[in-house]
Amino acid sequence: MSRLKDKVCIITGAASGMGEAEAFAFATQGAKLVIADLNIESAQQVADKIRQMGNEVLVVQVDITEKTQLENLVQTTLQHFGRIDVLLNNAGIFDKYINSLDTSEQLWDLVFNINVKSIFNLSNLVLPHMIEQKSGAIINIGSIAGLVSKMGGASYTASKHAVLGYTKHLAAEYGKFGIKINAICPGTIRTPMTAEMLKTRPTDKIPLDRFGEVNEVADLAIFLASDEAQFMSGACITIDGGFTSI
Repeated sequence: MSRLKDKVCIITGAASGMGEAEAFAFATQGAKLVIADLNIESAQQVADKIRQMGNEVLVVQVDITEKTQLENLVQTTLQHFGRIDVLLNNAGIFDKYINSLDTSEQLWDLVFNINVKSIFNLSNLVLPHMIEQKSGAIINIGSIAGLVSKMGGASYTASKHAVLGYTKHLAAEYGKFGIKINAICPGTIRTPMTAEMLKTRPTDKIPLDRFGEVNEVADLAIFLASDEAQFMSGACITIDGGFTSI
């Protein structure tokens, strides 16, 4: 089944971890992909593997904190594919549980520039084209840290709350143009970077008694990007094994 057949999908932070899993998952559903990442070598490796699956892939090196580079990302995508159907704002940064008194202004600004401002800038660059098309989907990767405390430090928690608020604002403002905007709020997810750390972390506070896998987040992203979710907008969906239910 090709749930995303020929849909042009930009995924930020797609060279590794959750973003890489999302890129491969989207490819299995027939998407045309734009792999946007600062790490150009890893991005090319991901793209090469996806091309072997028969998908058309564009790689764009981008520092998401630089608006001019985001402008280039959008223009390069439009020049190559002619349209943008899905924007998956996946790239983000974690602050290692640093509390407020120990958070410098520099760290606060860095976390907000990556986790929030980049979503604001890139969404605003993509929205005019989706409005013209009268269709589109924007998916923002939030976190359960945007719903509860103690799942990150001061800057990370505040930034993820901001992502969810901005998602709801976009959904309310631009739904009339046929654009659906939703957020995914993952709990603790096993990635290549977290796998070793999670070996010693207990799962007893998670009702399903395990950590999540990147493919599970990717499957949810596919649903939100597909036509199956046509009446879904403004949702902030948790995927956390039931953690936030207790």
